[in-house]
Amino acid sequence: MLILAAIPLGNPGDASDRLKAAITEVDFIAAEDSRRFGRLCAELGLTYEAKIYSFFEGNENERLEPLLEILASGKDLLVVTDAGMPGISDPGYRLTREAIARNIPIRVLPGPSAVTTALLYSGLPTDRFCFEGFLPRTSGARVTALEKVREEERTMIFFEAPHRLEDSLVDAITVFGEGRLASICREMTKTYEETIRGTLQELLQWAQSREILGEITLVVAGFDAASRSHSASELVDLVLAREGQGESRKEAIAEVAKQTGLAKRAVFDVMVAHKGADRMGK
Repeated sequence: MLILAAIPLGNPGDASDRLKAAITEVDFIAAEDSRRFGRLCAELGLTYEAKIYSFFEGNENERLEPLLEILASGKDLLVVTDAGMPGISDPGYRLTREAIARNIPIRVLPGPSAVTTALLYSGLPTDRFCFEGFLPRTSGARVTALEKVREEERTMIFFEAPHRLEDSLVDAITVFGEGRLASICREMTKTYEETIRGTLQELLQWAQSREILGEITLVVAGFDAASRSHSASELVDLVLAREGQGESRKEAIAEVAKQTGLAKRAVFDVMVAHKGADRMGK
């Protein structure tokens, strides 16, 4: 049987009895980081005799067949990640898919999840939400990914590395607008757990004022469909009016975006289309 088990995010007290029993009973364990897994077992006071296989993003494909052979032999295999649930932005999905294809039984031991924990901490709507995983590492790809969910009405949850948080917030403001509500959840369930709530602009100011360390989950409010009430012609008029008062095109777009609650990119796109229409008219 393939056993997928949730691991505590940080506080070992969140380990379930079913997880602890599985650790001591199975013959084989696939762990994302064997050293971190060993430290968790020490904190829980557990001893195990299972053979440990490293199973992380870099070796996931080459490990699939050896792990499937264990399962095909009738043995139980426990899969654990560094924190949270296997397969959620961590190894586990491909192994699960192959096990299902080969009619190998699967058992899931539920438990801690950074996704739902951050969602609850955020204070944003929880009735409908979507998980977008890690954002791309480069700004261009990140903006493209965010553009695809610019009008997503559900609360959105992203994972991010601490050293990329500031850049990701800048790109999120470009796409979603500086006034979009969001929250940063850092080091959840750990000693220095912290949640920062506010607009994307306020979160950016917070991130710029300190060194960011630890595991980061970013939660962003969904798109407000009511903001579509501003027509393209109205936006053009607002921008042109500000330009007539001496503001640059860039300044005017930023102020209109702030005034309407739209993303700067949305107002910019309207102005590009307007400029193109003017050229065609000439």
